[in-house]
Amino acid sequence: MSDSYEVENNGIDGEDPMGSLNHSRVQFKLGSLLDRCAGNKLHFATELSLDISQYDLSEYRLDGKYEIKPDICAYIHFPVIPDKVDDLVTVSQMPDLAIEVLSPRQSIGYLIRKTKAYFELGIKSCWIVNPGMQTITVYSHSNQRKSFDIERDTEVIDEVMDFCLPIQDIFF
Repeated sequence: MSDSYEVENNGIDGEDPMGSLNHSRVQFKLGSLLDRCAGNKLHFATELSLDISQYDLSEYRLDGKYEIKPDICAYIHFPVIPDKVDDLVTVSQMPDLAIEVLSPRQSIGYLIRKTKAYFELGIKSCWIVNPGMQTITVYSHSNQRKSFDIERDTEVIDEVMDFCLPIQDIFF
């Protein structure tokens, strides 16, 4: 087996191409809630491929060296599709916020490394959402984070992006 598929913390150390029902549901609910609560100042996209071909992120041991794909991206200034082009398959403009939703077969260690890579790319804020534990960890820097738990918190607060969301609406 290659390094990208070694089991770490009982999960695949890499992208999980399968997803799950809870992953899908939380991703959809989170996207909808973000659009409702922060949509006046942010623009959102799901599963957007970001072009990282100009960066050397090999130290993070991620699956791809040409693109990286957060579950949800948020932009203050949304990328513009050039004239005479119908769509963009990859986007070189990095988002302001990247959100990863943990899949059941995915290792948390992989998502932490991915979050560190996002900060190297210039992304300002990163979240790791754990549907199984019903927690959200908001990173304001690669080693500065605050965790929110559905049993003790009523809101998820992102101080960098300057908005908050009701945590119970994400997981129920």
